Amino acid sequence: MTADELVALLDLEPSGEDRFVGHSPHNGWKRVFGGQALAQALVAAERTVTGRDPHSLHAYFLLAGDPREPIVFEVERLRDGRSFTTRRIVARQRGEAIFVMTASFHAAEPGFDHFAPMPKAPPPEDCPDPREAIERLEGPSRFRMKGLLETIWPIDFRPTDLSRYAPGARVEPRQTQWTRIGERLPDDPALHRAAILYLSDMWMLETALGAHGRTIYDSRVQIASLDHAFWFHRPARADEWLLYDQDSPNASGSTGLVRGVLYSRDGVLIASVVQEGLLRQRRDA
Repeated sequence: MTADELVALLDLEPSGEDRFVGHSPHNGWKRVFGGQALAQALVAAERTVTGRDPHSLHAYFLLAGDPREPIVFEVERLRDGRSFTTRRIVARQRGEAIFVMTASFHAAEPGFDHFAPMPKAPPPEDCPDPREAIERLEGPSRFRMKGLLETIWPIDFRPTDLSRYAPGARVEPRQTQWTRIGERLPDDPALHRAAILYLSDMWMLETALGAHGRTIYDSRVQIASLDHAFWFHRPARADEWLLYDQDSPNASGSTGLVRGVLYSRDGVLIASVVQEGLLRQRRDA
């Protein structure tokens, strides 16, 4: 998928009042990418709001979406207040809800300003390009990186640590990636918000599994995103390098919790993310 195709993916078709239709790319995925559902739902919500930007959203993945089927996004106008606007978005396939999200929008106003400093990380130019990493890695690690590169474009990334890609490696449940949309996008702030939300679904559950020597490609584990919460703090471009720092403070009861923060290259905190996912060990494995 190219950046132009990503733009087209996020340009939903109107289908009646507060109702929009989205489609999935033909990239071989067996289910709809969670970041796609998030981004398309945000686009649908933004189409019903004027003069206010989103500041937070909370979503639940109810069923695995079928990429062969169109997705219908229904927007409910819950509230239009003096400062805040609230929307509820339900995504359906074949009439059944597969995804639900609540998004809040805020009228711009001045206020206090502070943020946690960006963690130390080498610049993206000093981190291995995935194409170079494929040549440096061996066996399953090489195929894992190759699979990532082939399926997630136009998301570009630079891992700051290749050691976690070693087969069976048990690593700290934390990782940092430089990431961006790898091709130039139009100068539309709403599009950049949706694109940042799109890429925010990457690597989350992988962070939790690393502590147990497993990956999302491990057939011994059943994996699924359960929910996703996102807060927009400051505007940023999705086609410029962002540092994505993730950590998993807990895994228990077949679920794992992962937190993430996104920084612009100049060290400004632009967004925060939290996701919980199913990490179930298969009994027949």
